[in-house]
Amino acid sequence: MALSVALLLGGIALSNAPERPYYGLVNAVFYLATVFTFSVVGAIIASRQPRNAIGWIFCGVGLVMGINSLAGGYASYRLSGGSAPGNLAETAAWFASWSWILLVYLPTSFLLLLFPDGRLPSPRWRPVAWCAAIGLIGFVAGTALQPGPLGDFPKITNPYGVDSPIVGAVGVAGVILAPASMVASAVSLIVRMRRAGRVERQQIKWIAYGGAVVVGTVFASVVIATLWSPDVGIALISLGLLGVPIFTGVAIARYRLYDIDIVINRTLVYGALTAALVAVYFGGVATLQALFRALSGQEQQPQLAIVVSTLVIAALFDPLRRRIQLFIDRRFYRSKYDARKTLEAFSATLRDETDLRSLNDHLVEVVAETMQPAHVSLWLRPDTMDVKEDVPG
Repeated sequence: MALSVALLLGGIALSNAPERPYYGLVNAVFYLATVFTFSVVGAIIASRQPRNAIGWIFCGVGLVMGINSLAGGYASYRLSGGSAPGNLAETAAWFASWSWILLVYLPTSFLLLLFPDGRLPSPRWRPVAWCAAIGLIGFVAGTALQPGPLGDFPKITNPYGVDSPIVGAVGVAGVILAPASMVASAVSLIVRMRRAGRVERQQIKWIAYGGAVVVGTVFASVVIATLWSPDVGIALISLGLLGVPIFTGVAIARYRLYDIDIVINRTLVYGALTAALVAVYFGGVATLQALFRALSGQEQQPQLAIVVSTLVIAALFDPLRRRIQLFIDRRFYRSKYDARKTLEAFSATLRDETDLRSLNDHLVEVVAETMQPAHVSLWLRPDTMDVKEDVPG
């Protein structure tokens, strides 16, 4: 972990040329956060569960990112002086131009395939692991040996380029196998979840939630980058990608596993609420501006439209949140929703019913319906009422 961070800081310090523009202040901070997060989570997993390959994969990702940073920074440093880069600088630029493939495909394919215990779901998935490895090697070889200028350093011609149809064929095979193995790895996680016990199912929910956060963040960042600021969009993507190692570490460490259902529920509710309110806000502003323009004959009334739309949003927030919560509970948490309705009905009965024997029957029915136990027993103190109910499930 320390080595990864040191290599990254060295690369940032050396990178002062326009050939590596993504090492601006904002990108450097998020790049450092990514390396630090992968390295820390990998170190925690590897130290607690050394036989779990996922911890070592995360440590390897942090190390590769650090070497990538140092290589790119050194190449930029040599190019900034205007002199010939030299063999070492050309090799560093060559490594920096293709090592990003390891950062993208290594954690995604093998993380899904080996999660959460670091082993394959069954021996039948070994061909998928071999295809993932072969696809990754082919993709790297096709990119690293491609002749011509390097992508990140167009002033440098690939010193190890090979103009051969075999290299092109290997690259094409890698491009096909690598994404296909990623899809197969995702399928293996679904298969594992169907066969998993309670704890492992909750672990898979955490990693699935982390993936959903990443996808949602990337979608939102694209919208923000298109409509507002590209820098903010890139920063949001970098921040969202941190969810993969963080949620993976939480799942493997089994920290507060059973809170994931509450987290998912709140995310669905407030995500849908935010999207609905944003749509109402911008739609209301546009509609009111057109209405004011038609009534007053003036070109624009932006402030009044914004004030009215803000008041409408404030009035809609609570009722809309309750309706979305009710819909989410009915659609995705039906058993809990039915149990809550049953308890609410029993609470209403308690306000009016005074007969203990009748309440006893109601209570046993409620417990059997909501908890679904194999056996229900109810005792009352003898000085209150000599009642004992023993109802088999």
